[in-house]
Amino acid sequence: MSAIHQFVPMLHRYDAVGRHTLRLRDLLVARGIESRIYVEMVDPETEAETSLFPRYADTAQRGDVLVYQLATASALAPWLTERRETLVVNYHNVTPPEYYAAWNNPMARHQLRALHERANLAPRTSLAVAVSAFNEAELRTAGYTRTAVVPPAAIAPTSNTPAPAAARPGSGACWICVGRVAPNKGVELALMALLVTRAHHDPDVTLQVVGRPVVPAYSRALERFVDELGVRDAVTFRGGIGDSELVAAMGASDVLIMGSRHEGFGVPVIEAMTMGLPVVANREGALPEIVGDAGLLVDATDPYALADAAAQAASDSELRHSLAEAGSKRVKDLDLPTAGDRAVDLIAALAR
Repeated sequence: MSAIHQFVPMLHRYDAVGRHTLRLRDLLVARGIESRIYVEMVDPETEAETSLFPRYADTAQRGDVLVYQLATASALAPWLTERRETLVVNYHNVTPPEYYAAWNNPMARHQLRALHERANLAPRTSLAVAVSAFNEAELRTAGYTRTAVVPPAAIAPTSNTPAPAAARPGSGACWICVGRVAPNKGVELALMALLVTRAHHDPDVTLQVVGRPVVPAYSRALERFVDELGVRDAVTFRGGIGDSELVAAMGASDVLIMGSRHEGFGVPVIEAMTMGLPVVANREGALPEIVGDAGLLVDATDPYALADAAAQAASDSELRHSLAEAGSKRVKDLDLPTAGDRAVDLIAALAR
């Protein structure tokens, strides 16, 4: 069988795209298929596992299949457009530029470029694999004709601990937001709901925001917003943390808040459901598709609706139990352990 090589702008070991890329590489190699990872920029933590993409031309073989992990703009896109090998686009989502425009105009232009690159790759692509039906619809709109949906092949390790006990009378509930701290993630929506909850439901509720800051201006605005709302004592920004710390943080929480305005999949939702942690999510993007009936879906732009749902999920023991059971079933229905093999099957069929 021909070789199947992956191309990704930068390989980060602990983000969703990086985990997925490494998992596919390992599965391909385990099947006896030659597979390497080529990058535009080197991450020192994964340098030993990658090569700069121009080097591919030195070892290219007739019949190779190239897989592009598309999530942002990159010099890889126009370069792959000009190659003649069979091309597969694995689409993880591109955040629309309007979410960045008010905070960082260069980043907004970068996202606009990514959308143009996504469209330009369509005529060259033999197969496009999206991580959700929401993303597949975006690909169809962009001109891709042969598509499939396969979830990410690797989710951060979590534990199968039971759902934490509901908040006790006299002690505040613990909310957690997990994901990149970026404008589309809607952290400010959780902050507004927190204020409402402190006034109407639980004066001692707290919120942890876990994730790598992406846009400095947005992060600074969130800090100012916390002070203006008067909830400084209740909010902690933890930044990016490791897997074991994430497991501990989610295990000590009462509810996961996902206020994302645009989400291509929502890995933290899966991590929470795996641990039996109740999920309250925005009714936007891929979140309804991924959450299904295993969480509470609301219009997160309404702070009262979000506050009511979060307070209910944190305090109602019967609801928490039913959500934990539904979450466990939802994770099984998504069949994530076989996602990598399903993606490899689709790609390998082209290599034959």
